[in-house]
Amino acid sequence: MPQKDPCQKQACAIQACLQANKYVESMCEDVIREMRRCCQVHAGKSICCSGFKDPRPADIKPST
Repeated sequence: MPQKDPCQKQACAIQACLQANKYVESMCEDVIREMRRCCQVHAGKSICCSGFKDPRPADIKPST
C-alpha cells in the first residue's frame, strides 16, 4: 500500500483556504507558511511540494 504524502494535509488546507477566500493568497499566508515548513522537512518525499521549490519566496520583500 502506498504511503500517504507527508504534506498532503497542508496542501489540502491551502486549497480549502483559497476556495474559502476567493483565491486571495494573502488571506492564506499562515497555511502557505505551514506548507513551506512541511516541504522543508520532507523535501524529496512529498509530491505535493513540487510547486514549492524555493522555500521562502513569500517571505522575501522586493526592494523598491
